Amino acid sequence: MRRVGVTVAVAGASGYAGGELLRLLLGHPEVELGALIAGSSAGRPVTDVHPHLVPLSGRAFDAVGGPLDADVVFLALPHGASAAVADTLPASARVIDLGADHRLTSAADWAAGYGGPFSESWPYGLPELPGAREQIAAATRVAAPGCYPTATILGLAPLIAAGLIAPDDIVVVAASGTSGAGRAPKEHLMGSQVMGDLWAYKVGGHQHRYEIAQALGISSLSFTPVLAPLPRGLLATCTARLVDPQTTTAQLRGALESAYGDEAFVHLLAADAWPHAAAVNGSNACQLQVTADPATGRAAVVSVIDNLGKGAAGQAIQCMNLMLGIPETTGLSACGVAP
Repeated sequence: MRRVGVTVAVAGASGYAGGELLRLLLGHPEVELGALIAGSSAGRPVTDVHPHLVPLSGRAFDAVGGPLDADVVFLALPHGASAAVADTLPASARVIDLGADHRLTSAADWAAGYGGPFSESWPYGLPELPGAREQIAAATRVAAPGCYPTATILGLAPLIAAGLIAPDDIVVVAASGTSGAGRAPKEHLMGSQVMGDLWAYKVGGHQHRYEIAQALGISSLSFTPVLAPLPRGLLATCTARLVDPQTTTAQLRGALESAYGDEAFVHLLAADAWPHAAAVNGSNACQLQVTADPATGRAAVVSVIDNLGKGAAGQAIQCMNLMLGIPETTGLSACGVAP
């Protein structure tokens, strides 16, 4: 049965994350779509921008400034644009921000990573962190995590909590598909520029390092993002010094199994399997593997997510489900699409 009266509005509905939100919400049994706000695409048919969303044939994007009178509002807007919209919404509306505006608790970190006015932080929408579900369920405002932070935090948080890795010696190299850069046309994201190539960017200064460090409770880390010739998908390779060089792979796996053994969307793979980004495409899943490297005294964790799924729209809907008090997995799948 569809829940009567639960309407959902999406601001930024013409973007990649907005389109993924629409796709998932169309299959969600408990809600119905309200306003679909877009900027430059206002007035255009939705299927001109998202031709795969056939059920929305006949609907056009609403203009910025139009009504956002809904029970749940998703803000899939560029960083720095969400706070002003959120301030106009009634306190009774449940609001989930997919941007960065409300993730950081430190004004100094915001200034270093993003610049511009600093907004208050909201409860952090990564349900698998200890205590997060209760905070999300009780909130009317939630800040959904970024894609790089989601993959990194899920891989490292249980190992830090168990005292197995040194929190002051963490190195992350993560590759993401081009949809993570948004839909706006950019020369360096053209197919002829991206195909057959990989490149690191914002080395030593990517804004997500602050969010990762905050969520892990550490002061800093080395973080290098890499653009991969994929439309979607994200693979993070995280290494950290072992507190005890004699720590075994079995002990590392035990910490991850203890943290995620009952989770619907986070899966530790069998000991002889390593994550593939394509395996989680179209899903809300995160797949993990970990090993101890005795030659270097370090742990290595590899995690994969769909940057538009668990890294954006899927995770936001997971948070919405908690806020509405319905089963967390409603409208979401842990199974990827293949080939």
